[in-house]
Amino acid sequence: MIEHGPLLERLLEGEFICAVTDEHSFHKLQNEALVEEFNHFLRPLNRRVAKSDDASVYFLAYCDLSQNARHHLSQQFSTTVQSLLPMLEWMQLVQEALGRDGALSAGDTIKLQDFESKVVDNQSLMQRLAHLAADKVFKSTSDKVDMQIKQVFKRIKELGYLHQPHKDRLFYIVTGKIEHLIELVRFIKDEENLPIDDVPEQEAMF
Repeated sequence: MIEHGPLLERLLEGEFICAVTDEHSFHKLQNEALVEEFNHFLRPLNRRVAKSDDASVYFLAYCDLSQNARHHLSQQFSTTVQSLLPMLEWMQLVQEALGRDGALSAGDTIKLQDFESKVVDNQSLMQRLAHLAADKVFKSTSDKVDMQIKQVFKRIKELGYLHQPHKDRLFYIVTGKIEHLIELVRFIKDEENLPIDDVPEQEAMF
């Protein structure tokens, strides 16, 4: 178990492990026997290894929803919801600009140059980008399209939804964490008592 210590620490710190961010660790977590060992170790901490419905990303979940667990989950949920609508708008913006048929999924590649060239040729996309970039999640103060795009993508990378394999090359790969976000959207849509009014407008994406 000691050799897997660094991976356990990353999971406990809230990281999402997928084939894009860490292929080696991702394959480790596909080993059911190892996951059982992890869960045995994590049980006293009220944690277990969980995965998305499509098994494209692994993360930690609670075993039992104790009062402390509920409090922590409530904080996490509030933080995620704050970035939820801007993230959905970004996904839709990318989808429309690059002419994609469906929502972004893990492993998709986005080239900033291609995205920027499509946006600058479309006034409507430019206006939507400017509005999105000024959102409190992205906090761009620039009126230049290229700077707005770089700030938005930088922030989404920091949130864990994008991976940049080479710092000197402006292309990104969508991580498995995006699947977790989509599952959250579907959960919110199924729960009538969750007041996220704008989410249904993005339903066509999924």
